[in-house]
Amino acid sequence: MPTLTMSIEDVIRRIGEVGIVPVVRAASVAEANHAVEAILAGGIPVVEITMTIPNAVSVIREVAKQHGDKVLIGAGTVTNAEQAEACLRAGAEFLVSPGLSLPVLSVARASEKLAIPGALTPTELMNAEEHGAKLVKIFPCGNVGGPKYLKSLKAPFPNASLIPTGGVSAGNAADFIAAGAFAIGSGADLVDPIALREGNLEKISAVARELVSIVAAARATLIEKKSK
Repeated sequence: MPTLTMSIEDVIRRIGEVGIVPVVRAASVAEANHAVEAILAGGIPVVEITMTIPNAVSVIREVAKQHGDKVLIGAGTVTNAEQAEACLRAGAEFLVSPGLSLPVLSVARASEKLAIPGALTPTELMNAEEHGAKLVKIFPCGNVGGPKYLKSLKAPFPNASLIPTGGVSAGNAADFIAAGAFAIGSGADLVDPIALREGNLEKISAVARELVSIVAAARATLIEKKSK
């Protein structure tokens, strides 16, 4: 059963609640469905289906049909207006881009949907926020210093809601949360492509459960520090 139409605020709240955006890359509709099932079983009701997989729009449509009542479905690697429109028609509730595309933001705004542009530098982050971005993906964060870089970026932008992506794993997720991440984006470290291909869905579910636990504990530590 497809999900009910959600407001931008609803989508932001749901992403924020779990604090993890799993990035799904799969070779087929069947693999994508299996990945979503494994992620959901691991306690994460959010997925991002990337446009880099074959027939991505069809995959989004099928995943929305199968899991839309339980999972918040986003489209990733959306780089132009045509893709954005197709993904929203297929059932995506949010769009994620590797960089800033004003046409993608425009399509999302017209459809009253959330678009999460990518940024890396302070200038790019400022540009994204000036064009109305409420959440910004920091990519590829792991390649430029990881949590330390995010912490440095948050210093002049304390109110920015940032989602570091690229090189995020169970090993550094807590550090990203401590550095000020609104949520984390995790791809192959969570949705292991070999495990997915071999049908080892429990491995994916186990990593999802671990990430949920790590993010919750890191957030609790932050709250405790602030209360002292």
